[in-house]
Amino acid sequence: MTSATVPHTNATKFQHLLRELFQFDCADLDFGIYRIMNQKHDVVEEFIADTLPIAVAAELDSGPLAQQAQVQARLEELVQQIKKDLGPDAIGADGEIAALYRETPIGRDYRDAQARAVGNGRADIEKDIYNHLYAFFSRYYEDGDFISQQRYSRNQRYAIPYNGEEVHLHWANRDQYYVKTDEYFRNYDWQAPNGVRVHFRLKNADVEQNNVKGDKRFFLPVTAKVQWDADARAVIIPVEYRPLRDEESRRYGTRNQQKNINETAVTAILEQVDNAPDALAALAGERHSNANGPVKHLQYHLRRYTTRNNSDFFIHKDLSGFLNRELDFYLKNEVLNLDHIANAGLGMAESWFQQMRLIKAVGSRIIDFLAQIEDFQKMLWEKRKFVTETQYCVTLGSIGTDFHSDIITNDAQWNEWYELFNIDGTDRSEAFLQAHPTLVLDTRHFCTDFTNRLVASFDDLDEVTDGLLVHGDNWQALRLLNAMHLNNVKCIYIDPPYNTDASEILYKNNYKHSSWASLLESRLLASKSYLQDDGVLGFAINDTELKLSLAILEQSFPGYETQPVVVHHYPGSGSGRGNVSGTHEYHLMVVPENRNILVGSKRNGGFRTRNFRRSGQGENNFRWGRPNSFFAILVDPATLEIKGIEDALPDRVDYPVGNTKDGWLRIYPIGKDQSERVWSRTPESARKLWQQGLLECTASGTIVQHIKDEGRKVLTSVWLDKKFNAVVHGTNLLSDILGRTEAFPYPKSLFTVKTAIDAVLSDDTKSTVLDYFAGSGTTGHAIINLNREDCGQRKFILVEMGEYFDTVLLPRIKKVTYASEWKDGKPCYNATLEEAERSPSIIKYIRLESYEDALDSIEFDRSGQLPGMESSDEYLLKYQLRWETRDSETLLNVAKLTDPFRYRLRVHVNGERRERKVDLPETFNYLLGLNVRTRRIYHHDGRRYLVYRGATRADPNRPVVVIWRATEGWTEDDFARDRDFIAVESLAGNADTVYVNGDSCIPGAKPVEPMFKARMFAGIGS
Repeated sequence: MTSATVPHTNATKFQHLLRELFQFDCADLDFGIYRIMNQKHDVVEEFIADTLPIAVAAELDSGPLAQQAQVQARLEELVQQIKKDLGPDAIGADGEIAALYRETPIGRDYRDAQARAVGNGRADIEKDIYNHLYAFFSRYYEDGDFISQQRYSRNQRYAIPYNGEEVHLHWANRDQYYVKTDEYFRNYDWQAPNGVRVHFRLKNADVEQNNVKGDKRFFLPVTAKVQWDADARAVIIPVEYRPLRDEESRRYGTRNQQKNINETAVTAILEQVDNAPDALAALAGERHSNANGPVKHLQYHLRRYTTRNNSDFFIHKDLSGFLNRELDFYLKNEVLNLDHIANAGLGMAESWFQQMRLIKAVGSRIIDFLAQIEDFQKMLWEKRKFVTETQYCVTLGSIGTDFHSDIITNDAQWNEWYELFNIDGTDRSEAFLQAHPTLVLDTRHFCTDFTNRLVASFDDLDEVTDGLLVHGDNWQALRLLNAMHLNNVKCIYIDPPYNTDASEILYKNNYKHSSWASLLESRLLASKSYLQDDGVLGFAINDTELKLSLAILEQSFPGYETQPVVVHHYPGSGSGRGNVSGTHEYHLMVVPENRNILVGSKRNGGFRTRNFRRSGQGENNFRWGRPNSFFAILVDPATLEIKGIEDALPDRVDYPVGNTKDGWLRIYPIGKDQSERVWSRTPESARKLWQQGLLECTASGTIVQHIKDEGRKVLTSVWLDKKFNAVVHGTNLLSDILGRTEAFPYPKSLFTVKTAIDAVLSDDTKSTVLDYFAGSGTTGHAIINLNREDCGQRKFILVEMGEYFDTVLLPRIKKVTYASEWKDGKPCYNATLEEAERSPSIIKYIRLESYEDALDSIEFDRSGQLPGMESSDEYLLKYQLRWETRDSETLLNVAKLTDPFRYRLRVHVNGERRERKVDLPETFNYLLGLNVRTRRIYHHDGRRYLVYRGATRADPNRPVVVIWRATEGWTEDDFARDRDFIAVESLAGNADTVYVNGDSCIPGAKPVEPMFKARMFAGIGS
């Protein structure tokens, strides 16, 4: 190989790496970041192919490096000349000229050039430049991501960022967001032009029992089990995600394995449906053509599915800072060689430092370009997501009779009631509706006008809403809901994926635990601000990630105590058995310093559902009494002064408040479980507890029981009761509720969740519980049951993504709202009026824009560059993406808020780009933290006004009004009429702050847009 070809080869090698970094191999994909990069393909290619080589060449042709190259070139010319004129032996193997020729003119020129030639020639210098750049960027890049492997030295390769903490936890991806979502990993659906639907369905693969090769995992369609459902016109393609077996590794080679797997699978799948013309047409039809020829629908979607699940696992939180710090380290430790400089002398130093400056300059430009792309993704990930749908589930007992006629004639609602509650709809009468007060109406089955009227009928909307269900990524949900629920949650209960083979998250090769840690920590930190000062986090996990969980919890919740409880699932294990088998899990109760939930042995008193504990003998001490030791307390309804204490029969226990003949209130203990709801052994000891302030009564006549300074819950450290069995009271219970088996993998026992939550909430019946790994909805079910037992008003917030939200969680919550007991998918009874009073009234559910939706909604405007930077490299490298996409709907195009009811996003659905409506008003309420009291619709001159009244979580005593209306095309007269109508109707009356969208001449009103934009893009933790 000649020296002339070396620079080209090394430059080409580096250019190939850059094209990989900028994901040129995904040029045929039109979704997410790939579609965005394809928009910039030509610009990036010009940067790689022309701009960078020209910049390197220009630097090599100037300064000490140019002088060094010229001297070296002159030396090579002299060598050739001496060998030609004086013979091949005139210069020895050591480069020294023979003594006979040393003092000749050419000999003296040679020795002079030799003395000045202390470095390499231009070709070798250029080779070194590109080799160093290649070595640096390939060091951190891995399958679509930059992994934060901070270098320490040549011998000790990696450093851990450490600031002197006593104990420090680190993992490989800690400075990155885990962004892979289960929604796309588990399932992928698309519809062919002929109407056939194709489903990729991920199946669990028991890889440990197979002969596998290496740790890297791939998507392998199970072609032999492809199914064609002619009736449903659907093709089901099972897919496994696992390492390759030895034979597969040989078949698919060592490069481009997933591509080779896909190509082989396409051929095999088409053979499987060869006898089904519709299926074959759907899969084999041409979608588009590229440089390699026609691309079949199956080829495109299989590549799309495998690519989106093999790339973009992480987004770096500060890629520019990380790479620039590492580049400085690389230059000092890999390029700058002090020993060589010492041997070469000072003459070499200048050219060496110029070479370092060149690598630094080129590397920094590439880092700027890469960071622009990464920061753009980070911005889309971090920005608060839009609410794309808002619906309400309302029990009929909470709905006025004036809505009954619309309900009676709504076929879609009756069809759902038949499907969920086994109500055939033969009796569509008002009497039937009144006799079923817990029957759940879903506003999605009704027109907008009905929903608006129904929601407007509630005077304190958020207060009477018992639960919120969020369909979306949990980190995104936590970001959006933060202002609304800051310091508002008494208990967070989560059941994250255990990361076992059966519940494994998608992770990049060799980063199983690191990916899980990044997923968990970011969610924990995002939810921490939700907790009240005495709030408790309940955290379920098993052995696989127990140690890592404890470390992350300790680091995320400093000052909290983590108290573990072992929950044993084996039936009958509570019968005196001392050992715990492998069928168990842990519940970690993360408790602040000002809250003491003791976890002790069984002999310490065990778990009780009230905030009392066993203690020694004495007239003022509690003990667990017999069923006949109930009592009632007589109090003055006005002053709450105690009149007396009398014995009460056990059958009166279900009636917490009753009036005596003389008008006094008779207050009884609350609850059906008499053995666990006894307060005291004698009325006299109860009187003394009342007088000592250890029993309190609210103005509504509700007893609040507590022990001052001793408010402790005693839990056993091992739960062995059969009620904690996850099969019987989890899987089987869910099957009875939904009427189908395998509805959801490994649901928790209802009693496990209920017990853990009641340990926190037994003394607080009006608190809020948050579960952002909601799964099948066991937490919501537990809260509903707890409220029914003690007439509590606890609220719940459940977050879940993927298909389980609609197929399991939402139906379950609707069903258990209707009735407590189910068998084979049918209710065991119709709820009574008494049970209706203790059931949820309103459950709201919303859907959120996803990160993938945000990526797919990006639109480019190339009509003008950033003013003043039209020809600037800085614009290309740092600002181009943000500037040209600034008017995309997902980034809040404020110009389109003039018609807020028609705001839409463009997203991919079933492989096609479609428009999806956005609920701007609801999104703004969450960003503002507005607790809504009323939501009303007004009409004036054909215009619709949507008006919210309430107060923010941050300032609950200052009334806020938010007014939305469509103002597109309005004139000055229109705005004047708008002002007058709002004044006449007093739409902004008595409000301290009034927000209004678009322009207005309403006195004192603030525009929605600046606040909307600021809150949507506010930084982490704000």
